[in-house]
Formats: sequence, C-alpha cells, structure tokens
Amino acid sequence: MDDDASHPATLGELIRRQRELAALPMRQLAAMVGISNPYLSQIERNLRAPSDRVLNAIAEQLHLSADTLTTQVASPDAAKESAVLQAIREDPDLTNPQRRSLEEMYEAFREVTVAKRRRGIRDESDESPDA
Repeated sequence: MDDDASHPATLGELIRRQRELAALPMRQLAAMVGISNPYLSQIERNLRAPSDRVLNAIAEQLHLSADTLTTQVASPDAAKESAVLQAIREDPDLTNPQRRSLEEMYEAFREVTVAKRRRGIRDESDESPDA
C-alpha cells in the first residue's frame, strides 16, 4: 500500500520496520538493548539519533549489522539497485556473519562480471550449449 514502508527513508523508520518484522514489542526490544522505552520510541520517530553503542545493540537484537541499517538509510536508492542485497539484509533466518558473507560474495561476483563487460570478455557460462 505505502511505498515508504518498503523503502524506509530514515533510520528510525527502518528500525521500527525491522522490529515489527521480528514481531518484537517496543518495550521488549528496549529491554533487550538496555535502553528505556521512551528513548527507543524517540529513535523510531526520528526525534533522537542513537549513539553508536545503542545502534549496534539495536542492530544485534534485530539480527542485522549496524552497517546494514546505516547503508540503507544513507543510500535509499541502494535497495532499488539490488533486490538481492535487500533480500539478504531482510532475511530473518540468516545470522549477521552469514549476511556479511553472502553480501561479500554477491558483490565480488558483480565486480568480476562488470570488469569482464568493460573489457569485452564473455563468461563461458553466458554462451548457450547449442552455439
């Protein structure tokens, strides 16, 4: 319904959305992170910016990396560029190390492919067996 829900524009919106996806009440996440419920509410409403320590704790409890949260906020178009990375970052069944590994492998594959295209080299797997 709301396009903003699928592409959060702010850190607070992204944290709220990830908390809701994890089915965590605000009070529970605040307790898990070690902050007050009003403070988390202010973060989610973009009234206060979390410290690095708080951001890392929130990300950890949501099974994300702080880099993932800030990358999505710093570059809202990044989600449009790569649905694969967005899916990896939002998959609740992956651990943070698994996410990082998949993201690194995906980016490495893309870099190799882009470099080959620039040099005009075709990948053997691109050619059909009928050719």
